Amino acid sequence: MTTKVAVIGSGNIGTDLMIKVLRLSETLEIVAVAGIDPDSDGLARARRLKVATTHEGVEGLVKLDEFADVEYVFDATSAGAHHHHDEVLRALGRTVVDLTPAALGPYVVPPVNGDTHLSAHNVNMVTCGGQATIPIVAAVNAVTPVHYGEIVASISSRSAGPGTRANIDEFTATTASAIEQVGGAARGKAIIVLNPAEPPLIMRDTVHCLVRDGDTAAITASIEAMVARVQAYVPGYRLKQQVQFDRIATDDPLAALASSGTGEPLKVSVFLEVEGAAHYLPAYAGNLDIMTSAALRTAERMAAHDLTEAAK
Repeated sequence: MTTKVAVIGSGNIGTDLMIKVLRLSETLEIVAVAGIDPDSDGLARARRLKVATTHEGVEGLVKLDEFADVEYVFDATSAGAHHHHDEVLRALGRTVVDLTPAALGPYVVPPVNGDTHLSAHNVNMVTCGGQATIPIVAAVNAVTPVHYGEIVASISSRSAGPGTRANIDEFTATTASAIEQVGGAARGKAIIVLNPAEPPLIMRDTVHCLVRDGDTAAITASIEAMVARVQAYVPGYRLKQQVQFDRIATDDPLAALASSGTGEPLKVSVFLEVEGAAHYLPAYAGNLDIMTSAALRTAERMAAHDLTEAAK
């Protein structure tokens, strides 16, 4: 038995998500895609794949005959538009998986808290940088408290479409908040870099965690185990080099960010690379691939939970 889903947004993210559902999911069935550009490649591709389409946004989506059986809707538009989409879909009793930084619902990062919000009506997938780095912060925090977590997400400017660029401010705020709420850091900070290099560079992420002492072997093992968990649904996710540890002198300005607790301040640095699966997007667009992969994994878990509950 499959659960029927729809996508709002016929840009890069929405189109890649549609293709992932069609190719990879054994439990979800995509029946509709909504956009606002009648000439978009995403809507054209959906029609070729026999998926119902509309270029009238969420209003057009709810008028489609196929919408009657839809249980989950992925929103791959913008933070501003999501507020309206959620209002419309919530009134119709649909569950929303939000790929924008709007953060109306609880944050979900599959390997960290993927089983926590299975009954929520709206879940937020944070950001591409958040999906790539928050698992690492959580892995360090599982061994020793993270007083400060800072992430830098560097993506090819070619993989930053209009939606991503419109959401830059929300990206930093939402990611920093999720570093704290999901990753467990006492304080979080996020930075995004759009790299114009040619040929385009694969997504790179740097994670810095400030802790007080800690078993370096245990921290490394926790990080490596978490990387393996992410690789289960994002095969191109990997450590770029070994985990690094740097002792920080107590008079170093960074030490003030780890002011509580005992022991010498320690900076844990993790360097990641995320290569996309190239289902629709180019391989360098790992930033978009990790978002669609995380959203797919989340919806599948939620749908399985709903079926289990219905069977009781």
